[in-house]
Amino acid sequence: MKLYSAPGFTSLADHIAMLEAGIQFDLVKVDLETKRVEGGGRYLDINPTGYVPALMFDDGEVMTENVAILMWIADRAAELAPQGHLGRYRLIEMLSFIATEIHKRFPTYLALPENVREPTRQQLLHWFSFLAGRLDRGYLFGETFTVADAYLFQLAWGATHLGFPLPEPFDDYLARIEKRPAVQTALRREGLA
Repeated sequence: MKLYSAPGFTSLADHIAMLEAGIQFDLVKVDLETKRVEGGGRYLDINPTGYVPALMFDDGEVMTENVAILMWIADRAAELAPQGHLGRYRLIEMLSFIATEIHKRFPTYLALPENVREPTRQQLLHWFSFLAGRLDRGYLFGETFTVADAYLFQLAWGATHLGFPLPEPFDDYLARIEKRPAVQTALRREGLA
């Protein structure tokens, strides 16, 4: 199995979650500018959208999109998903929220000229503040780290590197998650630590 990833992009969340789950995979780096993969080849032949992540299974089937890949991981590692009769659906709900309200705003923010970024910046800060209210017990679903935390970690970590002043308790949340062995391994493997 191969995880196609670009250092620092949201594919980091999938990388972290796969390591947390103990899933064996090869990491293949993608140059998003040239759409080439490490070792040669066109990334567009693997994922025609050109986005990361993409997960290629041993039979050649490819799955894309963070929500789908993170759900697939959670289905194989129950400890990375919220429990209860609605747990799976609460996870889909949270992953979808993160994808649509936070993740998809960053490309817009970065594409805008600096003098007109403020409204998008404020939208991002609003949604980070909304999620900060869920972190009072440690993670998005209480005391247990889930694949949704891997996704939020990557986006919040990236936001801080862009100078976003995230509300409390994000400093503690990021520091705690960054200490996790899987996170340290993923950051090292992607050349980010």
